[in-house]
Amino acid sequence: MAEANSRTRRVVLGTGGTIAGRATRAGDNVGYVAGQVSAQDLVAAVPALVGVPLEVEQVAQIDSKDMGFAVWQALAVRVAHHLERPDVAGVVITHGTDTLEETAFFLQQVLRPAKPVVLTCAMRPATALVPDGPQNLLDAVTVAGDPAAHGVLAVCAGQVHAARHVAKVHSYRTDAFDSGDAGPIGCVEEGVLRLFHPLPPPPVSATYDAEALARIARAPGLPRVEWLNSHADADGTLVLGLLALAAQDPARLPRGLVVAGTGNGTLHRSLAEALALAEAAGVRVVRATRCARGRVIPDGQNPFPVVTDLPPSKARLALALDLLAA
Repeated sequence: MAEANSRTRRVVLGTGGTIAGRATRAGDNVGYVAGQVSAQDLVAAVPALVGVPLEVEQVAQIDSKDMGFAVWQALAVRVAHHLERPDVAGVVITHGTDTLEETAFFLQQVLRPAKPVVLTCAMRPATALVPDGPQNLLDAVTVAGDPAAHGVLAVCAGQVHAARHVAKVHSYRTDAFDSGDAGPIGCVEEGVLRLFHPLPPPPVSATYDAEALARIARAPGLPRVEWLNSHADADGTLVLGLLALAAQDPARLPRGLVVAGTGNGTLHRSLAEALALAEAAGVRVVRATRCARGRVIPDGQNPFPVVTDLPPSKARLALALDLLAA
């Protein structure tokens, strides 16, 4: 019996979000309180999941706008714990939409899992007249059990996105996520995963990156990295303010700054001058673009290194993780 059930079980980890939200009126899709319904109740509300080998665990119960390192740390540890189990095919994480892309990127960078870790969400609360969470959860469980899936993925509105590319692009629609130029990697059709193109081969040496997880598990927090934008009339005041604070208290100096430039990562010259002062003070400065699509192409003219294909939200995390590993 154990052999027959090998790698069929999926684990659902709840973190809150709109998918677990409640409103006082069924027609209210914005005036709700996130993180009110338990992950166990979310699963129980999907009849199609009856009979599917599932385990449910509540890791957090928050609005994802308040996501932070402590929850990521706990989540990474629990995901790794379940990935190690030979009977577990994959892990599903119910999550709020606001920071889903950051959590997905963080888990991919830290764990690089050989099994699927699938984040899912909802744009309407559980009390909505037509909630989107149940279908998204069912689709995520489907993907987490598919042998063709691996790595950290996001499933929403029938589409499957890679952690590196997924981004929330709409504030209200149920199909709120997009993967930019890369496009979704697949979709779920009538309970079947259809990949549009093959996934990169998974790691073959381990279920996840144990060394990176150990570094995260013992860290008191991520190195402080701030994110700011270049724009018309940008004068560097925010950067100069950070440096002034650090002159009074060196602990206030950020370890890194990510600046989302205009177009191809270009910076207002006054902002660039302030950033040069920060770099001279020991702060690592990297450029991204505030454009929703495209990437920063190095041109040899603009100062500071570039993060070529990451949006600022993920560039901030990439820099913080790089500083932590240094």
